[in-house]
Amino acid sequence: MPSFDIVSEIDKPELANALHQTNRELSTRFDFKGTDARVEHVGSTLTVFADNDFQVRQAVEVMCLKLSARGLDLACLDYNEIEEIGAGKARQVIELKEGINSDLGRKLVKQIKDKKMKVQTAIQGEQLRVTGKKRDDLQAVIAFLRESDVGIPLQFNNFRD
Repeated sequence: MPSFDIVSEIDKPELANALHQTNRELSTRFDFKGTDARVEHVGSTLTVFADNDFQVRQAVEVMCLKLSARGLDLACLDYNEIEEIGAGKARQVIELKEGINSDLGRKLVKQIKDKKMKVQTAIQGEQLRVTGKKRDDLQAVIAFLRESDVGIPLQFNNFRD
């Protein structure tokens, strides 16, 4: 039976390249001369450091431009408040949303079942497995999920006939 997986992943090499480009641009831009503006990536968080709130916002804007140019969806970013860290410095912590949690998985399964499509959907950890008898049914599910707004970027992989 044909099947595919619904996942929400971030392309790690593209993320690293975009952050490297961001840091390089921040070090060469005129409005950031003499500052310690940078973006650090640790685990599933990005931390933007700069001298003040305005520069943090500008650094985040540069980072978003680089991420979108590399084909990464900005919906996977969860922004926290800009906070002062003392000595005239500021930072903003940005969480990376990856994987489909159980609540969102149940919501997606319910949406697919409500459309009365002839497929079976199973939650497998942080991904969903969709199986059906016909390839057209699976393609209809993919089209439906691309149209709906779920709050995180979805990818469809491991398509098997």
